Amino acid sequence: MREMLNAEIWSIASTNQGNAVLLRPQGLEIAVPIFIGQLEMQSILIGKEGVTLPRPLTHDLFLNMLSRLNLTIKRVEVYELRNNTFHARLIITGGEYTPQNPLVLDSRPSDAFALAVRRRYPIYIAATVVEQAGIPLDFFMEAMEEADENSAAYITDPGFLQDEGETGGTSAAKQFTLQDQLDQAVAAEEYEQAAKIRDMLKQMEKKQD
Repeated sequence: MREMLNAEIWSIASTNQGNAVLLRPQGLEIAVPIFIGQLEMQSILIGKEGVTLPRPLTHDLFLNMLSRLNLTIKRVEVYELRNNTFHARLIITGGEYTPQNPLVLDSRPSDAFALAVRRRYPIYIAATVVEQAGIPLDFFMEAMEEADENSAAYITDPGFLQDEGETGGTSAAKQFTLQDQLDQAVAAEEYEQAAKIRDMLKQMEKKQD
């Protein structure tokens, strides 16, 4: 059984490497960057800030449907990093689904986060995923400072600059994971995303030098 760590969305950033949710396990000075699309980032921010729209977005519609069925999301989990892809799931209870025997639905992490922030559902991440993809908080802070000097725009949570981090896992493993993601982006002909991941790899290599 995987060890699951309670986590929080430390920041949602639009960076030179793309849009990313930085998921931080509580009590640890590291974060796992999970790159997401522009629309998904907007939905997460809308939910996190409690913005009310004239008509429900897809994530609002899903939550409304669950409510009508007397179901609720007990928690969301990022439980695996497989083939360079993060896998998440929704743990749902209510009706015939008990905490001991919940309904489990696969989900993209971005969708899981968009749902979680709307109702403040707990977020968990597997310890193995943190070991595979966790990066020190100070790396993100240094990258942010460098980008800020170049007038790059960031969207961050209040208090984004309050913490400093230490290593979590080997840098070689992080580079290996990013290199695999780069190869996958090139294979899918997502060249803009590939360029952003390549830039992150260069930043990590520069820091090591």
